[in-house]
Amino acid sequence: MSDTWKTKTKLVHAGSRRSQYGEVSEAIFLTQGFVYDTAEAAEARFIETGEDEFIYARYGNPTVRMFEERIAALEGAEDAFATASGMAAVNGALLSGLKAGDHVVSAKALFGSCLYIIETLLPRFGVEVTFVEGTDLADWQAAVRPDTKICFLEALSNPTLEVIDIAGVADIAHANGALLMVDNVFATPIFQRTLNLGADVVIYSATKHIDGQGRCLGGVVLGRKDFVRKVLEPYLKHTGAALSPFNAWVMLKGLETLELRCTAQGKTAQELAEKLEGHPKLVRTIYPFLASHPQEALARQQMTAGGTVLSLDIAAGKEGAFRFLNRLEIILISNNLGDAKSLVTHPATTTHQRLTDEQRAGLGITDGLVRVSIGLEDSGDLLGDILGALEAV
Repeated sequence: MSDTWKTKTKLVHAGSRRSQYGEVSEAIFLTQGFVYDTAEAAEARFIETGEDEFIYARYGNPTVRMFEERIAALEGAEDAFATASGMAAVNGALLSGLKAGDHVVSAKALFGSCLYIIETLLPRFGVEVTFVEGTDLADWQAAVRPDTKICFLEALSNPTLEVIDIAGVADIAHANGALLMVDNVFATPIFQRTLNLGADVVIYSATKHIDGQGRCLGGVVLGRKDFVRKVLEPYLKHTGAALSPFNAWVMLKGLETLELRCTAQGKTAQELAEKLEGHPKLVRTIYPFLASHPQEALARQQMTAGGTVLSLDIAAGKEGAFRFLNRLEIILISNNLGDAKSLVTHPATTTHQRLTDEQRAGLGITDGLVRVSIGLEDSGDLLGDILGALEAV
């Protein structure tokens, strides 16, 4: 791969491996194991695995490696390790680098499953956790300690789309010898280059924009080679959260159109947010590139577009939100995001239902809040669908 290749070219060609048949589309190496010519060759491979050598699909696979190398080239990372799901990636990134007695500082605005790992699982294994207001750098500064090993945040919080100063948190973490891990799903690798902002580790649920068509689960962790291969890989290969070769192939196909899809979806999301803001049936419209967003300036500094998701706070609470959801015709009720189809969910009763009322209130998740993931449909049709559903509120 040439260092001069632009993003669109990397998304189509980076990491490609061709067999002796010279196939155009990447091959699916649907195998768990690999054959050695001799016993001596097997011994040598277990001692040191070469760049294009494989032992077992839980450790690596040619199709999976193509996906890892392609997304690493896109992100500008030294290396990557793919996982069976986004949450396997989050779990692996965190657990692989921690032990009993360590300390983690995390933004409190997190997806429900991320919160479960950090709030419930880590303390169960002797890791102390401090939650902070993610948008307040003073909170981060006050929370870090000499034993802090990891700072963790979502680049855009789910579902209220808070924007955190990644460079600012990175400076605080690094000054204390800690790693900064960022879940960059909502910002996408197209709209934000998180490693360039100071993050050490970037995590994606490939299930979202990278697949982009609601087909497969997958995840990936990216960062420096010493972390990926010496810290993360031993944990993941022995605990089994491997990405299947078929799913890796689907993700490779998704990467080919990732920029085209995200650019179109982000443009529509911005257009809809601008047209919906101030609607009498809405308490607020949340989108990072709206002037009304409290971190708009930071969002524009860190990102090239505002993302593919907007959140709408529907008047009349849960009843109003449910009326809105049930009236939609094009936008589908689903808890996924980043899909070619527009999707909507009610976080208070789905993705964040396990939180207490007090916790949801503290995060700004009201009973009327709905999260809308914008797809590839015509923007006028989507606007008409939303406006028609608002009439039912």
